Amino acid sequence: MSSFRERNDRKSPVRQSDDGYRQSQPKGGRPPYHRAGPKDPDQWVWGWHAVEAALTNPDRPAPRRVLATPERAKQISQLRNSAGRPLGNDLAVDIVQNGDIAQLLPQGAVHQGVAINTPPLEPVDLETLAESASGLLVMLDQVTDPQNVGAIFRSAAAFGAKGVILQDRRAPPLAGALAKAAAGALERIPCAQVTNLSRALDQLADAGWRAVGLAGDSQTSLTEALDGSPTVLVFGSEGEGLRRLVSERCDVVARIPMPGGFESLNVSSAAAVALFAASQAAGLPDRLPD
Repeated sequence: MSSFRERNDRKSPVRQSDDGYRQSQPKGGRPPYHRAGPKDPDQWVWGWHAVEAALTNPDRPAPRRVLATPERAKQISQLRNSAGRPLGNDLAVDIVQNGDIAQLLPQGAVHQGVAINTPPLEPVDLETLAESASGLLVMLDQVTDPQNVGAIFRSAAAFGAKGVILQDRRAPPLAGALAKAAAGALERIPCAQVTNLSRALDQLADAGWRAVGLAGDSQTSLTEALDGSPTVLVFGSEGEGLRRLVSERCDVVARIPMPGGFESLNVSSAAAVALFAASQAAGLPDRLPD
């Protein structure tokens, strides 16, 4: 037998406005959007920059659900005529309050008044990234913290990398906290997910790429290791670093010189430094064309 709250939920009217938005108006109990789905970060993207990039990315499937505060809903409306995928009038936005969004996301998620439930982006094939060897690629060996991986995507986009390569079993989902930390870069940087990183490095080598691994105990400095050729920068986890087989496949393993005396940097900080140095060695322009 249905409870009083469940019956009220089913009867809660939903008003659709002229601009395509839906606003729930419950008379009792929780409104319908509280039953949008489980708190599964694999299915959600939150934060304004991440959501804006996802909504305008023509390669991303249409979202299943869009939740926004009234202020953010106005900004989404402005995206309808922006570049990228045109947002049609069939995009329904549920106008809610901040607390309603927070209840559907992991605790502490900084959603900035907007979240979308969306299918994941499809990874690209390694062959796609390997062809026409030039510029920079990033490979992550068991870097599992979504904040770090998202920050690395952001640095990869900032310094003109062509793509990021992850192991399919030892990487966080390309959504949730990772997408928030990437601040939209997830929609701009192709990502390949492979079963075996060592074999992937062999394949990249055959295609003309040179692998430079990063390790704090190397005797070779990063500036010495970079020669301007097509380069794969390989980063290991903060705890274990590069695994042996991955390290052995690198053409050279280098360290970031730190005259200030620190032993190491956070992996996302190290990636930003290494990407800047590699972009300079490769002669990439200060700004790539859009």
